[in-house]
Amino acid sequence: MSFAPQGMTRRHFMSHMAGASAMIAPSMMMGSAIQANAQDLKKRGKSCIMLWMGGGPSTMDIWDLKPGTNTGGPFRPISTKGDLQISEHMPKTAQVMDNLSVVRSMSTREADHGRGRYYMHTGYVPNPNIEHPSYGSVIAHELASDHNELEIPPFVSVGGGSVGPGFLGMSWAPFTVSSSGQVRNLGMKGWGDETLQSRLEMLRLIEGGFVNQNRGPAAMDHAKILDKTVKLMTSDQMKAFKVNEEPEEMKELYGQDGFGRGCLLARRLVEAGVPFIEVDLGGWDNHQNIFNTLSDNKLPVLDRAMSALVTDLKQRGLLESTTIVWMGEFSRTPRINGNTGRDHWARSWSTVVGGGGINGGIAVGETSSDGTRVETEPYSSEDLMATVCRAMGISLDTTFTSKSGRPMKIANGGKVIKELVA
Repeated sequence: MSFAPQGMTRRHFMSHMAGASAMIAPSMMMGSAIQANAQDLKKRGKSCIMLWMGGGPSTMDIWDLKPGTNTGGPFRPISTKGDLQISEHMPKTAQVMDNLSVVRSMSTREADHGRGRYYMHTGYVPNPNIEHPSYGSVIAHELASDHNELEIPPFVSVGGGSVGPGFLGMSWAPFTVSSSGQVRNLGMKGWGDETLQSRLEMLRLIEGGFVNQNRGPAAMDHAKILDKTVKLMTSDQMKAFKVNEEPEEMKELYGQDGFGRGCLLARRLVEAGVPFIEVDLGGWDNHQNIFNTLSDNKLPVLDRAMSALVTDLKQRGLLESTTIVWMGEFSRTPRINGNTGRDHWARSWSTVVGGGGINGGIAVGETSSDGTRVETEPYSSEDLMATVCRAMGISLDTTFTSKSGRPMKIANGGKVIKELVA
């Protein structure tokens, strides 16, 4: 998706900005540097962490096992601290499942990576005429709008890019950092005050000329966030991104891998008052050798970091105010293919939610004995998003207006999954 302002080509936009290359990358990356009222966030006490499993994880090998069937694969279920069983390769997470619940009756239609990713992030199927805002943009917009004390961006994407802000505008775009908290092109080491000020003045001149050409709202939006960008670049609150300053025992608890560091960073950002953090763990597109890949690689990494995140948040008194969402764009086929893999499957699969007032320790819905169909009430991306918004204290009557003037209901009018909320 393009984020160039309407009314100009990407080439024009990029060439126009080339003269300020030393500063424009940080400025664009700070598109989400919208300030929020720290006291209000503390009072409301709401954050959301999305654990995004890019590629489509096989949920019937993790959360909804079918042992002893032709489709079930070799993994066995184990008991948990909740009223459900999960994979034997998730033993640490089994010990915190009283805080998490599995929605086993997800049924969607988008089995293409790009379309599924967009749909699961927005609650809307892709439409060439409109770009819808993602979870992070919606939640950041609703919890951080019109406040002015939080200098850390309200929507942070860790370890990979998220879906963007759509018609909400660049002010609510994801702020992308590495799993170590590093912000690309942000460092100012070796810059003196005079050098910094001269570059900022150059950028302001370019921005002013750009806005005066009446090129569209994105140009004005970009100029408005420049001052906030500069404040963020020099803010003490950026210390929240310094995950390497954590004690070694805490790093070891989460795991010394990218996803573990990302989850640890997410906890730090929750402590700092950030409303929405997305942590990426890709590599789930397992068309071949799926069982060895899961047991030897993906599940140990997931198990360690996910269980540590829940445990850490709970011990710090943050889990009740932090909603955790685990999902990918779809799942994998119940049928095992000739390469000992599973292909794309969206008809019957699972997501996980917990914390934030969500009822924990239960499995919502059922699939058939072979996992090929949902046998209870099916739930969609819209329903999951509506449930998360309710947990976050966001009214489902909220309606946005797209750039074309069309009203767009939050979560696409999805229904709340009643078993998950009181």
